[in-house]
Order: sequence, then C-alpha cells, then structure tokens
Amino acid sequence: MIHAPLLKISPNAQGFTKAAEILRAGGLVAFGTETVYGLGADACNDTAVAGIYAAKGRPSFNPLIVHLDGPDAAEKYCVFNDNAHALAAAFWPGALTLVLPLKPDAGVSKLVTAGLDTLAVRVPDHAVAQDFLRTFAGPVAAPSANPSGRISPTTADHVIAGLEGRIDAVIDGGPCSVGVESTIVSCVDEPALLRAGGIPSEAITACLGRSILMPDDPDTPMSPGQLASHYAPQGRVRLNADAADDGEVLLGFGPVDTDLNLSPAGDLTEAAARLFGCLHQLDAMGATRIAVSPIPDHGLGRAINDRLKRAAAPRD
Repeated sequence: MIHAPLLKISPNAQGFTKAAEILRAGGLVAFGTETVYGLGADACNDTAVAGIYAAKGRPSFNPLIVHLDGPDAAEKYCVFNDNAHALAAAFWPGALTLVLPLKPDAGVSKLVTAGLDTLAVRVPDHAVAQDFLRTFAGPVAAPSANPSGRISPTTADHVIAGLEGRIDAVIDGGPCSVGVESTIVSCVDEPALLRAGGIPSEAITACLGRSILMPDDPDTPMSPGQLASHYAPQGRVRLNADAADDGEVLLGFGPVDTDLNLSPAGDLTEAAARLFGCLHQLDAMGATRIAVSPIPDHGLGRAINDRLKRAAAPRD
C-alpha cells in the first residue's frame, strides 16, 4: 500500500489524539520510546498488523511486541506467574519485554504472535509513548520502525528516511535515551533470556535471585529480534578488529584512532545509545566494508555485541 507523505506529529494532546485516530482506522504510526522508535498498529486489527509486515518487509514467522501503558493492561492479555510479577514490578515501565502465555480470549491478532500461544509485552518508560498509549487505550503492536533487517531508528528522522511512503505518521519523541531494543525474557516455563537488550541480564538474575536460561537462537524465533541477519548496515561488517584494513571504515570503541567511535571513553551506556546512530552514519557515508573494535561482553556490551553479530551475519 502506498501512503500519503509521512505526517510528523507533535508530542502533545492534539497530536496523540490524531495518532490514536489513525491507529483506530487501521493505519500505522511510529512513535518514540526510550529504546528505539516503534512502528505501531492496533494489535487486534489483522489488516493493520499485516500493514506492519508489509511496510517493514518483515518475515511472517517473527513475532511482534505489544506495547501497553501499564502492568494492569498487560494482565488483560497474558497469564502472569510469580517470576513475571517480580520482573514487571522491578523493571516496568522500562526496557524489558516479557514473553507470557496468551489468554484464550485476548483478541490479539494471530499475526502479532505469528501463530504462537504466547505474547511478547512491554510497558515503555517514555513520556511520549505513555501518553500515546493511554490516549489509544488498547494494545499496540510495535516492532522497530525500520525496514526489516536494517538499522533500528533512534530519531524521528531515521524513521522518515526508512519508511517514507510506507506508513502514515511518526510522533516525534526526540532521540532515544537507551538506544538498543528491550531485553526479552520468557516466563512461560523456566525464565529464559531470549534477547539481550537495555536491561542487563545480571539485573534480571539479581531480581529473581536465580540464574536464567540462555538458549541459542532457535530456527523458528520465539520472540522478536532472534533472526540471524538483522540490524544490518549496507556495508559488510567485520567484528573484533584491532584496526581497519585497506578499504574499511573503523567503528571504534575506547581510545582508538578513528573518526567514528561508539564511545572514546569506553562507556558501554554511551556506546549503546550511539550504536544505531553510528550505523546510520556509516550508511550515509557509503561505507562498503566496516571494521568494528572489540566490545566487552558484559552488561550492555552483551546487547551491543548481539546487534553487531546480527549485523555481521551472512546475508542471502
């Protein structure tokens, strides 16, 4: 479907009302969160959700995250156990997605769950997202607002650059403060980390007082963000590089000699917030070969390395 020129909506009461009207009519609205910009549709409207897949060119077997304005709303659609209640109390609103059993009468489109009997839900910690969700007063399916497999957007301009002509509107929530997607934890059986993200896994285990499972990527994703080649810039990516080879652009971390650095100070929080912006910058530079400095694999470094591994994965 070809949409009219993308409408940039101001984050005020009038704008939220306009955006909610677009969703109720089956349209697509991108909106800022603390992690990345989400591409929202009414999660109970099959046609609208199909529009997300069409706009992103997203594989139909990859589930979507539903965004809600609070834990009480989430319990309308999912079954919570003790682990889920503990994590929601500790990290919602925030950069945590929980995968939970779907209630039989939830009314959520099967396109959202990709036919699974579970639902991925999140309560974002962002004033614009919260006001928008409260105004809409329903579940909003919202993967990252970018073409599938491309770099996730952390500003409204990133959304416009990637999805102009494919969606109806974007609510400008300013730059995202976290800059990587939410951590995804399944609480269906034993708690399991499905995707590293904005909440370090160490914080999850500390909250639960126990270790959590960390399974390898499945052939069929059980949650968003589990495809091998994902978050990819145009250029080929080489990881754990001490220096750039001839013809490469170096994306640095720490005190390395390069014009583009995730964090010269070696700060993982700064690096996470800058990651997708730097990848967008590499695309704008026309970089065809990209070398990336080693990133420590702990805390937020685990989420950064997860994204970079997917960016470097072989592509069809």
